[in-house]
Amino acid sequence: MPYGSRLAATMTRRLGRECVYTPSARLALYLALRRWCRPGGRVLMSPVNDDVILFVVLAAGLRPVTAPVSPWDGNIDPAAVPESTWRSLDAVLTTNLYGIPDRVGELRRRCAQLGIPLIEDAAHAIGTQVAGQPVGTFGEAAAFSLSKHVAAMAGGFLAVEDARTRRELELLRDDLLTPARLRADLAVTLRPLARSTVKALHLVRPTWRAMQRLGLLERDAYRMPLHAPRLSLAAHEAPGLPPYDPWIRVDLHDYRVRHGAFVRAQLKLRLDRLDADLARRRAGVTLLAGTPWASPAVRERAGSEGPLPLFRVPLLVADRDALVERLVGHGVVSGYLYDPPLDDYAGAEFVDPAPDPEPARWFASHVLPVDPLLARPVTKALTKERARTVEPGEAVRARWTPRGSRIRPV
Repeated sequence: MPYGSRLAATMTRRLGRECVYTPSARLALYLALRRWCRPGGRVLMSPVNDDVILFVVLAAGLRPVTAPVSPWDGNIDPAAVPESTWRSLDAVLTTNLYGIPDRVGELRRRCAQLGIPLIEDAAHAIGTQVAGQPVGTFGEAAAFSLSKHVAAMAGGFLAVEDARTRRELELLRDDLLTPARLRADLAVTLRPLARSTVKALHLVRPTWRAMQRLGLLERDAYRMPLHAPRLSLAAHEAPGLPPYDPWIRVDLHDYRVRHGAFVRAQLKLRLDRLDADLARRRAGVTLLAGTPWASPAVRERAGSEGPLPLFRVPLLVADRDALVERLVGHGVVSGYLYDPPLDDYAGAEFVDPAPDPEPARWFASHVLPVDPLLARPVTKALTKERARTVEPGEAVRARWTPRGSRIRPV
């Protein structure tokens, strides 16, 4: 029986697609990129994304091409991508940032016209649907994460269209896995429990401050250090994971460890509770969508389609960085901040910059991603801190509708 087949079967029933279990979403994404993209290919992606994803794309031997995005949700705006860029692409990678879906219908149409694959990063969007169809079922493949909605410290899936492709990817996955280690399995099992205990005992603030003082955090800023000279050397060995391990393993050192049966059993229990988690998230999104800080993208979708079970709710606030620091005093640690955008972070040596970088810069510097499960305490904290709303400047706002699509010139 293939590794992780019981977990994969559960996800297959949910999506209606064949699924491959992986120890992490980043490994699932790497498998997809290796399967559908030739080395040297060009991949369109949002610059408002986890830096780990940038390094996964580079490890696959591909050239990231950063796209223009909506200033309301940070996802790709297909209408703003120049035609010359479309014609140069070998694949498109969605983000579904914080669980808000990409403009996947238009992206799928463009990919079909060009004969290139659409690969969905659905790590933030395990419960999101577009017109009743689950995110992760629009493209050739989709990577999912169990470390987001179900709060595990391991586990992911790659969803594909047919059983033959699934079997092919299972073999490729098995070649990339490293052997199980008891210490790693214990850490994966105990870390979620430790995190829950810290929250239950209201120890978030002292724990976070102690980790900062002791240097126990892998990141001193929102982005990890680039180490450009080392990254340039790694490119000579791409495609391949080992040269890029120092970057890809950040925040998840066991991203390709073959976890044992005990870990997978714990993941199965968490996955079985997914629907209850999604229901709680929808309730939190409803509350946050009614606040003055909510992005128009959240308000509009909540009003027209009902609340989405978002992983994080994007609030748009003034003086975001100072507010993030003050929220720690309320026991709220803000994560998943992708600032600066990837083209500013990595530079032209490693990525093609977006033709219009200002919307991404604005969104990345003003978004405050809030866990909808913490909607009430965060709303209370923001009110106490007198958080101020913010909108894009006229130069950015005049080119976009609230839903995030660029207004075409007449």
